[in-house]
Amino acid sequence: MAEVSNKRILFKEYITGAPKESDMVQTVGSIKLKVPEGSNSVLVKNLYLSCDPYMRNLMNEPMEGEESYILPFFPGQVVTGFGVCKVVDSGHPNFKEGDYVWGITGWEEYSLVPSPEALFKIPFTDVPLSYYTGLLGMPGVTAYAGFHEICKPKKGEYVYVSAASGAVGQIVGQYAKLMGCYVVGSAGSKEKVDLLKNKFGFDEAFNYKEETDLVATLKKYFPEGIDIYFENVGGPMLDAALLNMRVKGRIAVCGLISQYNLDKPEGVHNLFMLITKRVTMTGFISMDHYHCYPEFVEKTRNYIKEGKIVYVEDTVEGLENAPAALVGLFSGRNVGKQVVLVARE
Repeated sequence: MAEVSNKRILFKEYITGAPKESDMVQTVGSIKLKVPEGSNSVLVKNLYLSCDPYMRNLMNEPMEGEESYILPFFPGQVVTGFGVCKVVDSGHPNFKEGDYVWGITGWEEYSLVPSPEALFKIPFTDVPLSYYTGLLGMPGVTAYAGFHEICKPKKGEYVYVSAASGAVGQIVGQYAKLMGCYVVGSAGSKEKVDLLKNKFGFDEAFNYKEETDLVATLKKYFPEGIDIYFENVGGPMLDAALLNMRVKGRIAVCGLISQYNLDKPEGVHNLFMLITKRVTMTGFISMDHYHCYPEFVEKTRNYIKEGKIVYVEDTVEGLENAPAALVGLFSGRNVGKQVVLVARE
């Protein structure tokens, strides 16, 4: 039974504040390239790893009684997250050697996945495999379900997307344009604003860092108000959006990235608008909507092939660069979906 070295990224210790590269460390172990006899596990070679904002919350020390939809990291464990992998060996009837899959895996060269029911077999390989970390993976399902199932858009509605150049936001904006909506996005640099308008087809976009009055800014871009706000940021941006919502507006709460590194999250002050304007605000997670994955991936793949949806990735090469890539999410260093290339095959 072949045994090979296996580079891994370990989580060192629970953190407060912004994550640092030093919160993770690379080590080298070894792994047998065969699943244990009689096991249902799947052994995979990791090709691409996904850096996602939710991973920051997994670095907090769990509070007693706190419930989470995903298990937090614990000190000394291999960092885990979404990735694209190739099956090396399988004890599970649904997977065989050579299959390409996406799902939760380890930040290491090879991973033994004990519960492969959570893996998705990749149905189409006529698009870049890395897309299954983003456009055709978890962020894509998040965008599709959040926009279509939570927001229930109608042609001609006014849509605002925060963190619009990120993994989810760039897809939401393009779905909205395909629906015939008016779409405005915000991002944190001129480069990203240009990307929103010139590549993703947003009607308008602005750099929130240059705005001193977010309420007035949104009023300028939405003089008649916002029908749909796809929320990725939280804090003052959410407060400003609440004051600009239209009657019967919908807010899909996908993420609150401005709050993740704060010891004490900021409060929201304009929730009374939910009552006066009869606004629906709904939090959601992608795994509650995996039932729509076959429909989503078929439609989105067709949009890609027809040139109706484009996608931008920010790829770094080498497992050793994964910690820096993850940390960079929280300073806006990435442009597009942050991906780590571990191995080409």
